[in-house]
Amino acid sequence: MAAALMDYISEGKVTSYSAGTNPGSGINHEAVESLSQAGADMSQGTPKAIDPRVVEQVDRVVILGSDANPQFDPSIKTERWVTYEPSEDGITGAERMNMIRDEIADRVRELFHELER
Repeated sequence: MAAALMDYISEGKVTSYSAGTNPGSGINHEAVESLSQAGADMSQGTPKAIDPRVVEQVDRVVILGSDANPQFDPSIKTERWVTYEPSEDGITGAERMNMIRDEIADRVRELFHELER
């Protein structure tokens, strides 16, 4: 979600990559729908593992959630975004996904403005 939101919010001014420490077999269709409602598109995304060569070339690595613990060279600027999980309060389905999307979008906007400076 974060990469698709960065593509959308930055209007292509920021090149973003999405990868994971334990990529699944397909993208989350609830996330695709939620992003679509906000104007962003991740429908062509595919889960993939972190590519160390890409990590070495980026300005920032964002680690989403508290479960992932990738090991990077200490010189690589990283930050961790731990988001609220609505399901812990009984919120599910589209409402849950939209809440997650909105929180990630806020963080993406902040990062984009920081990168613009």
